This record gives sequence, structure tokens and C-alpha cells, in this order.
Amino acid sequence: MSMQDLFLQLCTTELEQAGGYWTAREIQQQPDLWRQVKQEHQQKQRELQDFLQPLLAKADLRIILTGAGTSAYIGAALAAFVQQQLPFATQKVEAISTTDLVSHPSLYLDARLPTLLVSYGRSGNSPESVAAVELADQLLPQVQHLMITCNAEGKLASYAKRHSDRSAVYQLPEQSHDQSFAMTSSFSSMYLATLLTFAKEHSAFEQACSLAEKVLQHKLAEIKTQAEQPCQRMVFLGSGPLKAIAQEAALKYLELTAGQVISSFESPLGFRHGPKSLINSETQILLLQSSDPYSSLYDQDLLAELQRDDLALDCAVLSETLLAGSSTLPDVWLTLPFIIWCQALAFYKALQLKVSPDNPCPGGQVNRVVQGVTLYQFKG
Repeated sequence: MSMQDLFLQLCTTELEQAGGYWTAREIQQQPDLWRQVKQEHQQKQRELQDFLQPLLAKADLRIILTGAGTSAYIGAALAAFVQQQLPFATQKVEAISTTDLVSHPSLYLDARLPTLLVSYGRSGNSPESVAAVELADQLLPQVQHLMITCNAEGKLASYAKRHSDRSAVYQLPEQSHDQSFAMTSSFSSMYLATLLTFAKEHSAFEQACSLAEKVLQHKLAEIKTQAEQPCQRMVFLGSGPLKAIAQEAALKYLELTAGQVISSFESPLGFRHGPKSLINSETQILLLQSSDPYSSLYDQDLLAELQRDDLALDCAVLSETLLAGSSTLPDVWLTLPFIIWCQALAFYKALQLKVSPDNPCPGGQVNRVVQGVTLYQFKG
């Protein structure tokens, strides 16, 4: 399937001229890349089990899922699910961003508990990622590290290789290391690696890939039409793991439009508690509907309320049934086709606004790998 087929007659030359070639390529490659990640996971499984099993045998184990920005949202989406997969009810899984760990290490790092720090990094070179690992080593006498990264040459991967006595690296395929500014396939690949590592079974994997392919093959015209709405405010709503996907979608939209459209996120229930006041005639809303029958009742209630209010420019629902699914895919897997939809929406909006998706901030105020961070020695 060609890039032209996937992105509505935008040929490679036109994408390059618009500064969107890499973003388009990295969005569309994801289903194939996920299958490669799954295949390679089978080869990694024994090594991962050898590393993780002694840790998972500790009833008081604490797992911290950490990263910055997009990488932090992987942990936010999966922490509750990973908690359910653990052998002991006394074990804890928490999503804590590196930006919080670095600024307040004594608040978040507990020396009393054996800890597994799972660090996510596209490049593995962001200053907070490296600092969080070093602070964990400084403050936690019982810490081990799992680095999930897209860059074999990055600092996280290098750390794991130097400290193999207490570290392991989950190296993703080279093409997951996005060339574009915004994280797309790197986000979903690191997310998938976590699911494959901790989920007790993977039977939903192929269905998730199939739905993602349906988005790319049959839904891009609909997504492009959504992107052409003249909105000035964009809201993504989701609950459970889909709340973190809504957060990532909002960041992707903000990044790719270079801040020309303000975006935000919330849960459907949380939206009524103040954030709903932002709705006006220039507000577009995308509700990521849970596949869980109970949870989706709250999605439907809010949708009906928004339709009665009739204040927003547009209020759309992204559901498994819209993607030609059968409402049987658990939310932690439904995130994969959903994030492709949201990435494509941001991509088309950027093109409409004449912003380069590959480099939406050419002035360098925001960078592909964060810059300008001064790290200070912690003496606590």
C-alpha cells in the first residue's frame, strides 16, 4: 500500500514540500511495525522473564513507569492494567513522570521498597530520563531498571548495557525511532512493548492491528473532514486508559498545529467539573468511547448532554463500532487504533494550517529532544 493511497492523493513530493513526509510515513507504518515488535518480542521473552521473575517474586515490589511528555503517557495509560497482572495484591504500579521524579525525588522515591524503574525514551537522551535513573540509583538501595527505548545508541540503552547486573533494555526496531518532531510510532511501539511484557495473554493483538489498518485504509477521508472544521479549541475525552490516550492526542494536536489551536483533555465524568466551561461555538470535541459496556454508559450520558447543550462546533465519537469492530476489544488494546486516528487528525490539521508536521517549530522554542534543562545535584 503506497503513501499516496493512505494519505488521500498526497504524493511523496507533495508531502515533502509540505514538510509532512516523515510524519505521514511514521503514522502509516504502525500496524506493520507492531507486528514486527510482536515477532521480536517472542525472541526477547526468555531474557525478559529471567530479568523480571526474581523481581515479581517480591511481594512488596514497587514498579514505577516513567518518561517525559508523550513517554509519560504510556505509563499513565497502562499503570492500572499492569497492576492487575501482578502476582501479589501488595505489589504497586505507579506512573510518575521523569519531570516529577527529577524535581521532587524525595517525594516519589521510597528507599524502603524494592523498586523496578521502567524508563521510556524514544531517543533515550532526554536529560530528565537520564537524571531520573541516576537519582533512583542514588536514593534507592534496591532498584533495578528496565529501559524501553527506540534508540540502541541512546543514553538509556547505554546505561543498561554498562549496568547489566541491575538493568535490562527492551530495544525496539530501528524504524520506531521517529525522524519527525512528534512521537507517533515510537509512542505506540513502546506502549505495545509494555503490554506484551506484562499482559497475561495477547489474543487481542491482531484485532487491534486490523482495526488500525481499517483506519488507514478506509477512514482517512472522514478524519480529514474532521480536521477541516474551523475550530479554535480542540477537546479529547476518554476514561480509564483512554484518558491518557486523550492526553496524548491533545499534545499531538497542540504540537503539530504549533499551538495555533489550543487543545485539552479530560475524562467524560471529569469534564463536567469545570473544564466543560471552555465550550463555545469554535470548540471541537472528540470522545474516545470505551468498549466496556459499563464504562461506556458514562460516555453516552455526556454525549447526550453535549448534544442537548448544542454549544460546540462539533462533537464526534470515536468508537470501536465506528472502526468496524464488534465492541469486544479491551480498552488497553483499543488505544492502538484510536491513537492512529488522533495522530492523523493532528496531521491533517497541521497541513490545513500550513504548518510542517515534521518540524512544526522551526524556531527551536520546542525541540525533538528537549533542550535547555539544567540539572542540579540532589543532596537530600
